[in-house]
Amino acid sequence: MTIHDQPLFEHRPSPSNARRRQSPRKLGTDANARLTSSTALVLLVLLAVEGVTVLRVGSLLTLHVFIGMLLVPPVLVKLASTFWRFAKYYSGSREYREKGPPLLILRLLGPFVAILTVILFASGILLLLAPHAWRGNMLLLHQASFVVWFACMTIHVLGHIKETAQLSTKDWVRRTRVRVAGSRWRRLVITTSLASGVVLGFLTIPSVGTWLSARG
Repeated sequence: MTIHDQPLFEHRPSPSNARRRQSPRKLGTDANARLTSSTALVLLVLLAVEGVTVLRVGSLLTLHVFIGMLLVPPVLVKLASTFWRFAKYYSGSREYREKGPPLLILRLLGPFVAILTVILFASGILLLLAPHAWRGNMLLLHQASFVVWFACMTIHVLGHIKETAQLSTKDWVRRTRVRVAGSRWRRLVITTSLASGVVLGFLTIPSVGTWLSARG
């Protein structure tokens, strides 16, 4: 090819166009899915530790209470992100409609999981802080709600395990976190919820001694 055959002007993409092509997607469904999955992974780890304390709650009561309070803020984040997807889908958001809903059994089970989670944690907190006369009823409610919650949660976790495995770490890996905008804020929400949970846990520990003294 001679010099006369070469084009006088070579087309090059403008810097602004190149930046636009490389910019992260600002998709609400992707951001919501990542936040939900990352929080779910945190909850799975903490709930596994809490499950160990349940098996020996007599000797591990303090740790049981501490982990329980540590779980509260991440649980609220998970409920909020799930409710946001629910509200956007049923309010007719095109983006969420195109993504589609979860499996029917998970859609039917979702409200029960949310309600049972609130009952389980609320009864546990009241069990420590409520007047002594209420504690017998609170203990019964806490134990009964745990049994039903565990059964529903098992199905819920198994139904979402694939999505959680695929998305839970994407906001924490440099290569993948830039693909969906807002990863820094999502990481901040999760770390802040964990820090708040640690503070709640330490603030609640003195109530364990008071509760044991009242029982004793």
